Amino acid sequence: MAISHETEWFYGLQQAVQKAKQQKQKVLFSVVREIDDLDPLSFYHAGRERYAGERFYWQDPEKELTIAGLGIVEKIQVKADAKRVRNIEANWTELQKNAVKVGVSGVVGTGPLVFGGYSFDYNKTDSLLWDQFGDSLFYIPAFMLSIVKGQAYLTTNIVCTSEDEANLFIDLINERENDIRNRLTNVAVSVNEYVEQIEDNPEGWKKIVAEAVLHMKHSELDKVVLARELRIVFKERIETVAVLRRLQKEQAGSFIFCLESAGDCFIGATPERLVKKHGNELFSACLAGSIARGKDAKKDRKLEHELLHDQKNLLEHQYVVSMIKDALSLVCKKLDVPKDPTVMKNRHIQHLYTPVSGECDANVSIFDVIGKLHPTPAMGGLPTEQAVAWIRENEELERGFYASPIGWSDSYGNGEFAVGIRSALIQGNEASLFAGCGVLEDSTPESEYEETGIKFNPMLSALGGNLHE
Repeated sequence: MAISHETEWFYGLQQAVQKAKQQKQKVLFSVVREIDDLDPLSFYHAGRERYAGERFYWQDPEKELTIAGLGIVEKIQVKADAKRVRNIEANWTELQKNAVKVGVSGVVGTGPLVFGGYSFDYNKTDSLLWDQFGDSLFYIPAFMLSIVKGQAYLTTNIVCTSEDEANLFIDLINERENDIRNRLTNVAVSVNEYVEQIEDNPEGWKKIVAEAVLHMKHSELDKVVLARELRIVFKERIETVAVLRRLQKEQAGSFIFCLESAGDCFIGATPERLVKKHGNELFSACLAGSIARGKDAKKDRKLEHELLHDQKNLLEHQYVVSMIKDALSLVCKKLDVPKDPTVMKNRHIQHLYTPVSGECDANVSIFDVIGKLHPTPAMGGLPTEQAVAWIRENEELERGFYASPIGWSDSYGNGEFAVGIRSALIQGNEASLFAGCGVLEDSTPESEYEETGIKFNPMLSALGGNLHE
């Protein structure tokens, strides 16, 4: 993995340092090279000491792309307001302007790449639970392993200033890469021994559902999504790498992700794509309406049939399809939306599912689409502004990054963001799990409570807690 002084990489680094001196501003340097196959989780795990609190992990459901990042060379956070998506993009674009890139080029998910996410509601950021994340958090990693369709690539990023020297950077890169290599180990799957599961005031949460139903009967609000929290306490500190390994095993059809900040880690296995951009192609997914999995094949098919013919779930799903179709129509020349939903089956839950794809203009960025899609009716409700305002005033939970966009964007204009559901915030030996449900005018508090209980199961299983029946 060591860099030689006789390569183009060294001269590229010299160029970046010289550019920083001339322009008196920081310059991003990035080198990409093909390497022998590495286990991304072992790479992630290798940074547990030196890069604790500065790691991320991403794997798409198709296993076409896995990314593990260690260290932070540049962090991007912006003011919590309506311009936050645009402002993150502006900061990321500015960093790319003078970047010096050498080595392998043009490969999706390699080179300079920013990873992170947003909070659900920029108007509600007063909770201590998410104080390590703020309203938005993105960063460019120091080292990044990308497995792209089976080929491994190592990206090394550095931010050069006018005071830096290329030779010192070479020595630093070699030393830290050797440290990572020496720490690579096989990652064992273990189950955390939990102490207790704590849920604050379940009857109070059901009362809020009843209030939402009553409000919808006397207002223009058609749907509101309400979430609740389950806190789990363990005997020892939770090893996030073990949780990721279990999520990979148990939730193979989902996006597997984690984002660390200081001592906290937002982690999950979400089935829901918000948007993927590959060249001029855009992909999204409508995922709303859910039911449990059956204990055997016959029961499972019966529940699937029930889901496909349940009017509440079909209406809830159609709200999402209509909104995503309208939003993507603003940026796409062509759009493909199937007429009827199918069923997506995960280990614990099955969902009504409609994939959406389209072709956009070259100047459309993934951040343009995020701004138009978040929050979808599956996460907020309808009409969107009224639903989010009602959630802000009535939901006792601080959602933070739960139910929000999380993902990445590379310097080639590609990227992918998922919706951060089926997730947990890990803090030392404790974890807060989150689950939500779409409340309609004919909803009942008890059935919505049971639905959210089922949605806790993916993270409960990965963490080793007691599953909800």
